[in-house]
Amino acid sequence: MGTVIVDYESGNLHSAEKAFQRMAREGGHGPVTVTSDPDVIRQADRVVLPGDGAFPACREALFDHRGVFEAIDEVVRTHGRPFMGICIGMQMLASRGLEYSETPGFDWIGGTVGPIAPSDPTLKVPHMGWNDLVLHGTHPVLDGIQTGDHAYFVHSYQFRVDNPAHLLAHAEYGEPVTAVVGRDTMIGTQFHPEKSQTTGLSIIANFLRWAP
Repeated sequence: MGTVIVDYESGNLHSAEKAFQRMAREGGHGPVTVTSDPDVIRQADRVVLPGDGAFPACREALFDHRGVFEAIDEVVRTHGRPFMGICIGMQMLASRGLEYSETPGFDWIGGTVGPIAPSDPTLKVPHMGWNDLVLHGTHPVLDGIQTGDHAYFVHSYQFRVDNPAHLLAHAEYGEPVTAVVGRDTMIGTQFHPEKSQTTGLSIIANFLRWAP
């Protein structure tokens, strides 16, 4: 079936679709399908969950009884296929989010999504633009990526993980800001790899060949 990008009406998926299609084509990794059909999601070899907007709205869209979350859960947690969350899609992995109100997440990676709180009052929120990654160890999806490589961020909230082993990279923005999380067959990036040029395309290519 190839790679499925889940469309749950949480933002423009065009740039993500094009980036994943390009890297799938260059690497011979099969088709990339954008869908909200649970039956198609269940057939995926790997799943990508992008997203923009507020945590509660994204959670509601995923749990609106169309069976989208249940299909994702089956593919990832029952069948152990690779999963990548991007931006809000990554934040949904958390136990809970505190945007507007306390809202449950997937609770696949323990932690809380709360507001960015830079110590320097001149640093504006949202955190928007290019920032350097600081890597914590190694991971197959980060193969070839080094501390100091740039990625493109747009967010006001960040995922603070309970277990430091699940924090794969951060950026500095008046405080350490979570950039990449992961465990088992799951990985998530707070930044947008589809907008992060060479660094982002390398991460997408690594994800498409990742066989955990």
